[in-house]
Amino acid sequence: MHDIRFIRDNPEAFDAALARRGLEPQAADLIALDEERRAVTTKVQVAQSRRNEASKLIGAAMAKGERDAAEALKAEVAALKDEMPALEARADELATKLKEKLEIIPNLPAADVPEGAGEEENVEVARWGSLRAFDFTPREHADIAPALGMDFETGTRLSGARFTFLRGAMARLHRALGQFMLDVQTGEHAYVECNPPVLVRDEAMYGTDKLPKFAEDSFRTTDDRWLIPTSEVSLTASVMGELIDEAALPMRLTALTLCFRSEAGAAGRDTRGFIRQHQFEKCELVSIVRPEDSEAEHERMVRAAETILERLRLPYRKLLLCTGDMGFGARKTFDLEVWLPGQGAYREISSCSNTGDFQARRMNTRYRVAGEKRTEFVHTLNGSGLAVGRTLVAVIENYQNADGSVAVPESLRPYMGGLEVLMPL
Repeated sequence: MHDIRFIRDNPEAFDAALARRGLEPQAADLIALDEERRAVTTKVQVAQSRRNEASKLIGAAMAKGERDAAEALKAEVAALKDEMPALEARADELATKLKEKLEIIPNLPAADVPEGAGEEENVEVARWGSLRAFDFTPREHADIAPALGMDFETGTRLSGARFTFLRGAMARLHRALGQFMLDVQTGEHAYVECNPPVLVRDEAMYGTDKLPKFAEDSFRTTDDRWLIPTSEVSLTASVMGELIDEAALPMRLTALTLCFRSEAGAAGRDTRGFIRQHQFEKCELVSIVRPEDSEAEHERMVRAAETILERLRLPYRKLLLCTGDMGFGARKTFDLEVWLPGQGAYREISSCSNTGDFQARRMNTRYRVAGEKRTEFVHTLNGSGLAVGRTLVAVIENYQNADGSVAVPESLRPYMGGLEVLMPL
């Protein structure tokens, strides 16, 4: 959510930042709407003040025997009472209209975010790992995994497209990945493990910028709750409406949860295989920090996600997203893309974003500055550390053997009871 005061004070800078996102200028319209709202609000306040004042004067006039003056004051009070409901309704209407306009405007990009229209203009920052030289033609996971227990047919029969049924060692490997991620993030990067609800109310979705703009991308229950698209929602909204002591910052939270996405905006993409599912698991990372710490925390979060890929010996590259490819709530985003030899391409496996105070304003989450009376909005950050299903895909493709088996990465073997290879069932 944007601060209308900032827009009033910096209209040109606001429009210039929107232009970098490929959006038309909006400051003038927002300021005009806000000025009208403020003018009507002032009229309401003036009317309230005069009504209160006139009401007091009635008694004084009656005490002095000034009946004509008292009757005039009564008539004025009655007129004000008749006028005020319409003024108050108009003030509420304008405030709602302004809020509705502000809440669908994306976050402003940080100054160092490259300008661009789409993913082709993202900037590669770094690469890690050597690509494996296969002595056979590597296959895609969708061709290898069914014989190992990744059952697409049963998933589809049970639930429809984009659902998968895992069996045996494949299911255990999936579980092992999630447990491994949690252990690294809690044990080495000081994230606090949480087990949050996966059903949330409108307020949690709104506060984390998933509503109203992305309602169609999520699943809603018949009792008006939402299945979380990511535990970013539950973890970040856990401080919704709070005033946090500065000494409690930074707060670093992680959770391994089911996530649910309708994929309404991704029709026709990755329909084959395990990459884009309606139901999946993800190890989420969330940080709540002071504004001056958010840039360093962003780099720290990305490093926590990179650690998982490096421990699994999965080659990846790090991208700084351009203005046209960033998410709605992000002011700066780094993506990690893992190498998939079966596809012969790098594919996204983690996205780590700094949202600044964008979500905090929507949630009304502040911290009390130590030794001072003033409060400030916190900064929130979120990222995948990692997406479990996509990591499973990367393991299958990078560790595949010519006979259709898949080696288990050394770092996962303790979680697999010492199993070294997944063999066809």
